[in-house]
Amino acid sequence: MGTSEPATTAHWQYRFADVDGVRVHWAELGESTEKPPLVFLHGLSDCHRSWLRLAPRLARDRRVLVPDLPGHGLSGRPDASYELGWYAHVLGHWLDTVGIDRADVVGHSFGGGVAQMMLLECPGRIRRLALVSSGGLGREIAALLRLAGSMPLVVERLGQPFMGLFTRLARKATGSLHSSEDVAQLSAMNAQSGSARAFARTVRDIIDWRGQRRSFFERADELSALPPIAVFWGDRDAVIPFSHAEALASAVDGVRLTRFASCGHYPHHEKPDDFVDGLREFLDATGVRAARLRRAAEAHGSGIRRAAIPAPSVLEPCLG
Repeated sequence: MGTSEPATTAHWQYRFADVDGVRVHWAELGESTEKPPLVFLHGLSDCHRSWLRLAPRLARDRRVLVPDLPGHGLSGRPDASYELGWYAHVLGHWLDTVGIDRADVVGHSFGGGVAQMMLLECPGRIRRLALVSSGGLGREIAALLRLAGSMPLVVERLGQPFMGLFTRLARKATGSLHSSEDVAQLSAMNAQSGSARAFARTVRDIIDWRGQRRSFFERADELSALPPIAVFWGDRDAVIPFSHAEALASAVDGVRLTRFASCGHYPHHEKPDDFVDGLREFLDATGVRAARLRRAAEAHGSGIRRAAIPAPSVLEPCLG
């Protein structure tokens, strides 16, 4: 199923709710079953449409929800901090609003960083966690984002007229396979008033000129328990390198790492069939162990301090 096809013929429901002063939008599909609900989180300056082609295949036997993060998509753009912890709190209260106690969560890029923060701020709410080309696992990140992180005040005050153009250029630079319709709609969403402020304040919290400022490893020892974790990553990711996936798998026992050969930052777009198969297997498998820190890991320079740890096994569904 290529990403140039129409988004979906599924009967999505599009809803809004006021959560902590934010008008949160989400798309919903499927019925509640014995399987836990599944929540997809998109990346920075992206929106719910990033998941609309994949989600129907997973909504056949479970409830699926795809929110627009605050400051993104069709959600509101309040005058807020846009710090990572703030995002996690809003999503935790959104889960309350939609009647979900625990969910399986899939987070792409920045959405993966938000999901990691939810482990700290909303303990026990995530049953299984899938990280896709996730932020928050190392220092390195694309130069364009480091540039934005080095001058957030400039972006906030002067960037709004250029947000639509920035969206189109960023999608081209990252090798995204968004359809022309998706890019046009995303550009229009990001051109809404308040988008530059949301983007600038988000970036200010997580990125500076040296790279990513937030790291899972800095606060991992605060977690009393981890859920089962799977990581999906393209080995040609030009935004966040594949080495960050390896760092997590080396530091945390039980992490399932799937490497997508010759894929970039959007493996769920480039190899959707393999991605859905791998994700479904992880979500539905029985007897999956919870992840466990092997030792206290901490951010250091562009990576993490490592002990001598056996290399994790890596699944390779894409051999092209």
